[in-house]
Amino acid sequence: MRFTDRLLAAEKRADSLLCVGLDPEPSKFPGAWKGDAGRIFDFCARIVDATKDLVLAYKPQIAYFAAHRAEGQLEELMAYIKRNAPEVPIILDAKRGDIGATAELYAREAFERYQADAVTLSPYMGFDSLEPWLRWDGRGLFLLCRTSNPGGSDLQAQALADGGLLYEHVAKLAAGDWNRNGQVGLVVGATFPAEIERVRALAPTLPLLIPGVGAQGGDAAATVRAGWRAAAGSATGPIVVNSSRAVLYASSGDDFASAARAVADTTRRALNAAR
Repeated sequence: MRFTDRLLAAEKRADSLLCVGLDPEPSKFPGAWKGDAGRIFDFCARIVDATKDLVLAYKPQIAYFAAHRAEGQLEELMAYIKRNAPEVPIILDAKRGDIGATAELYAREAFERYQADAVTLSPYMGFDSLEPWLRWDGRGLFLLCRTSNPGGSDLQAQALADGGLLYEHVAKLAAGDWNRNGQVGLVVGATFPAEIERVRALAPTLPLLIPGVGAQGGDAAATVRAGWRAAAGSATGPIVVNSSRAVLYASSGDDFASAARAVADTTRRALNAAR
């Protein structure tokens, strides 16, 4: 099954556009777990248990594990999600961007070691930085296109000789020559709804991973209006709207999992209402 088809199936099953980002920060853990990096798996597993029927996908950010020497806990978490929520795709947020043998090894890390269903990549070394990843049949590749950080404009909003902008060029390539096996999607920040709409127009069939709703200030309704398929059954690609901190740290008490569920459900309902 293509990754896009897995997303569509998950969207239908959970009636959800919401992706929960798993960005564990031990300093924000509740109660006796606070500051204990040995509890990263436990914390994330509790979040998964509380939200797995509400989400379209999970997005663990690899740096939050690696910085605490917790790659083993990430492996354990990925396997846990596969066992306990097998219908929920997992997007490994790694933002890799290299070529040749190095890219091949990064792909093995993401898809073999961590069992990810998709990964985030930087496309700025061109197609040969993507080609090793495309060999993994059925896996998804989300390319950075128009990111939610203000500094993204330093490069992504630069005008090209033909009058277009760099992020628009990336969207065109991703929807065209680069998408050889139907595996490619794009990352577009929720803080730029006009750009989401522009990317959707340039790449109508690609999945869009949209971070920035919640703590980063992205507006859920504006995000959906900009990127959602206009009519049921249309060919427009799915959207994956990510919220991390607002869900994970909804409470600093022992009720953190139930609080995370409540915020996730509220966000899911807000996204659905905008469809």
